Amino acid sequence: MNGVVVIDKPAGKTSHDVVKDVKKALGVRKAGHTGTLDPLATGVLPVCINEATKLAPFFSLDTKEYRVTMLLGVKTDTQDIEGKVTASAEPQAGSGEIVHVLNGFVGKIEQIPPRYSAVKFRGKSLYKWARKGVSVELHPRRVEISNIEILEVKMPYVTFNVSCSKGTYIRSLCSDVGDVLGCGACLAALRRMRSGRFVEGAAVSLEKVDVNNVISMVDALPDFPFIPVDHAFAGKLREGYQPVAETVGLFHIPFIDAGDVVMFTDKRRCLVAIAKMLYSSDQFSTLDGKKQVMKILRVFQCGS
Repeated sequence: MNGVVVIDKPAGKTSHDVVKDVKKALGVRKAGHTGTLDPLATGVLPVCINEATKLAPFFSLDTKEYRVTMLLGVKTDTQDIEGKVTASAEPQAGSGEIVHVLNGFVGKIEQIPPRYSAVKFRGKSLYKWARKGVSVELHPRRVEISNIEILEVKMPYVTFNVSCSKGTYIRSLCSDVGDVLGCGACLAALRRMRSGRFVEGAAVSLEKVDVNNVISMVDALPDFPFIPVDHAFAGKLREGYQPVAETVGLFHIPFIDAGDVVMFTDKRRCLVAIAKMLYSSDQFSTLDGKKQVMKILRVFQCGS
């Protein structure tokens, strides 16, 4: 069994807990999630099964969408409602100012990761240093927020949807908004509604996970052009063959630019390999037949 199952993560469990539960439910030995959700958070958590764990790097740039409830007037050491309160103040801002400040965070911004997060420092997650009381100098990272939609302002709570790049910390966003407003803020509730192509409507609860919920590796990568190949060529790819112009030219190749990522599939529509184009497909006929035209990035030993 190879593929991706989209879990509707419940509150209170770590992402690692969810992976363990999926492995037990499906009877598989190898699995991994594609992006951590804090125990407080719920929603879309894609879990890769067996050979599909090799797909994780190809989901690394996926954008995310969240529904956020922010609590104004409270600051905590973890930047969420489960942390120790470090400061409190009565929010004075009106709805108009809150909306204005939130919209000011749309675009490319600098964000400092929370002290209690999985970001690594000297090989250890920041939360491990924080729990030991070790102060670590944190450096800002560039992230992008593409959209914020305010749903409700019901003081001291503000609920909004946010679309953002990988690596964006919603806890930090809430904290930064609170600092601008002058009253402080923390994350009260968080639900991930989308991770890349995986959406809330496709997510299943841990109690309902079974083999029928597993999305094939090919279907998990719908935006990649695919090249169907025969059994012999599939075998060569799995043995480490790097495609050259004269060989690839024997197959039907859609127009693909240099730098694009493509997937090879067999006659059963099973994923064989993922490759990066070194040349555009319309250049193949002008190249020496022995010229390597693709770089194989991953190979997959079994189907589905």
